Amino acid sequence: MEISIEKIGVESAGLLLEVGLAAFRAAFEADNDPADFNAYISQAFVLEVLEMELRNEASEFFFAKQNGEIAGYLKLNHPAAQGEDFGQKCLEIQRIYSLPAFYGKGIGEAMMEKSIAVAKANNYEFVWLGVWEHNPRAIRFYEKKGFEVFGSHPFLFGNDLQTDLLMRRFL
Repeated sequence: MEISIEKIGVESAGLLLEVGLAAFRAAFEADNDPADFNAYISQAFVLEVLEMELRNEASEFFFAKQNGEIAGYLKLNHPAAQGEDFGQKCLEIQRIYSLPAFYGKGIGEAMMEKSIAVAKANNYEFVWLGVWEHNPRAIRFYEKKGFEVFGSHPFLFGNDLQTDLLMRRFL
């Protein structure tokens, strides 16, 4: 099965909203309070917000496709767009999500390979990301890919103050 990682722009905002919300629901809805979940998505999954993110030249978005069908998406942030300031020598993987129908089919692997390739092409020293401390599946995946925990930060999910582990992989 052929997997491709294709860069997208603001013209794909509507489709990105659909894919992003579906992937996010699958990943987090069952493990969070419905009020907090709905409060978060009502702010984060808004077309105008995604359009603004897509226009940011320091961020890149990609659709992962398997045999031409959208299977997930990836958002990378170069230093000027990152959520934390770790200097100019790193790339943030802000979002890396597969749709449930594609779990276990190499989509995450392909998106991670793309992330590492972008980081190397920009001569970055490391790649980093934040992952919810209660997401063991994702943490295991990142550890298998050579990431190690180096800190944490708070993440407000609705009214629930959660903790994201910060993980990085040196290149």
